[in-house]
Amino acid sequence: MANPSSRSGLAPGAIEELRSLLGADAVVTDPDRLAPVEVDWTGRFRGWTPVLLRPRSVEDVSAALSWCNEARVGVVPQGGNTGLVGGGVPLHGEVVLRLDRLDAVGEVDFLAGQLTAGAGATLAAVQAAASAHGLLYPVDLAARDQATVGGTVATDAGGVHLLRWGGTRRQLMGVEAVLADGRVVSHLRGLEKDNTGYDLAQLVCGSEGTLAVVTAARLRLVPAPTDVAVALLAFDAVDDAVAAVVDLRLRLPGLQAAELVLAEGVDLVCEAFERRQPFPSRWPVLVLVEVGSSVGRAGGSVEQLAGAVAGLDAVRDSAVADDTAGRAELWSYREDHTLAINTLGPPHKLDVTLPQADLARFLGDVAVRVRAVAPGASVWLFGHVADGNIHVNVTGLPDEDVGVQVDDAVLGLVAERGGSISAEHGIGTAKRAWLHLNRSTAEIEVFRQIKAALDPNGILNPHALLPDL
Repeated sequence: MANPSSRSGLAPGAIEELRSLLGADAVVTDPDRLAPVEVDWTGRFRGWTPVLLRPRSVEDVSAALSWCNEARVGVVPQGGNTGLVGGGVPLHGEVVLRLDRLDAVGEVDFLAGQLTAGAGATLAAVQAAASAHGLLYPVDLAARDQATVGGTVATDAGGVHLLRWGGTRRQLMGVEAVLADGRVVSHLRGLEKDNTGYDLAQLVCGSEGTLAVVTAARLRLVPAPTDVAVALLAFDAVDDAVAAVVDLRLRLPGLQAAELVLAEGVDLVCEAFERRQPFPSRWPVLVLVEVGSSVGRAGGSVEQLAGAVAGLDAVRDSAVADDTAGRAELWSYREDHTLAINTLGPPHKLDVTLPQADLARFLGDVAVRVRAVAPGASVWLFGHVADGNIHVNVTGLPDEDVGVQVDDAVLGLVAERGGSISAEHGIGTAKRAWLHLNRSTAEIEVFRQIKAALDPNGILNPHALLPDL
């Protein structure tokens, strides 16, 4: 096996020092064990690392970062490695600091409606703990079994229920985090009103591991809906679907998800997983909506949903379910898009937001823009229609150079239409060159000043978020 120190530029004896500091089992150099953390979930972003650190406690994280800061060694924090913009991959040979061992989920504080979870706890584990008390952690992603609390805080993840409860930032009541020099900052009391200075939790949220490494978070819980219904609605056109969702938002206070998919994507899901089509006819646009309410309200969720849908003239067909299996089947037509697209090879994924007024036009124009620079490419579109978040997936690109041209075309179109180049997954390394499309020179300068204040040696995720000077 090659000497990892020589491969990385680490000083001789560095690995031995780290083992002495953290314990031998927390310092991994075996290539077979390094391989999974050197590539992202899509397979598009691949890097290398000389060593993987797996701390068991916040004290270990503090010791590891203190050592890396003294040695001027770059560190990439990693959670479930489900990010899609290369922000959790050591593309430049950084040390990987994986937080999966910090996976404790604390007791539910029922009176406060909160719990504290370690950065390595999965969303599924947090949701299970909340559910046992009739509560819900409302941030939910298709990757819930792998995505971690720390990663979702670092990227301010949104998810399918942002429509009703908001994204991670709205649920974050406090954090414990370690600064680049090893100092620990902890504010986990979860007080609803606490005006005692800067809100470090909100500063760290969405910073993509460039300002501090989150080790634990205090999370808000909400009452779990006990009566949930899901409907899959068919439309002739995106305009009709967008207008229908606006109508449903006005008429259904319990609307908690509205997800748009197109016929081509549903075809791919059905082909990839040998699933039947949802309707006898093939409709161009489908919208999945979910409504949740509490038992005892006048009219159950199915009745509320059916009544609202009956008032939508543009609906061409519909399927409704209020049982667990039925809801899961309808959701699968949306949630399995990512897996189905990956069967075609590593995709270019561009997670963007558009103003509602321009959403339908964007969906019609984006494929034209892509094919102008990549005629053989396929474009797959789906997303959270109620908040304007569209996931643009492009497959069939001949090489990365063409991929960069595609990125430029899509993100340029988004900026032209007044949208955001990143809705959920952050900037990472993939979108740094386009940050100026959404952020002014003054804003980016402020970002750099904040980074320099908290991480003066620039060791934390040094190639993520901020563009090169």
